[in-house]
Amino acid sequence: MGSKYTKRYTEEFKRDAIALVDSSGKTVTAVTRELGISSESLRGWYRKAKADRGEGTPGELSSAEREELQRLRRENREQQQTIEILKKATAFFVKENDR
Repeated sequence: MGSKYTKRYTEEFKRDAIALVDSSGKTVTAVTRELGISSESLRGWYRKAKADRGEGTPGELSSAEREELQRLRRENREQQQTIEILKKATAFFVKENDR
């Protein structure tokens, strides 16, 4: 959860800021000063863009891979819940049959 003062930037703004770093040859810090944004924000956007282009550090996930990982974790969690419900139902019906 962010602060209520956290600024939200459009995807277009982020792309333009990243392109400015790439095309100008300036450092991320210099570009953030010009744009009046947080250097940590631009560093994060830049790192994410590099990973999406396949230029990130080894083992770093692209946006598509992160989304897939989230989806798979959600599915796994739902399947685990289903398994627990089925175990309880099985135990209930076994008890009922023993009567």
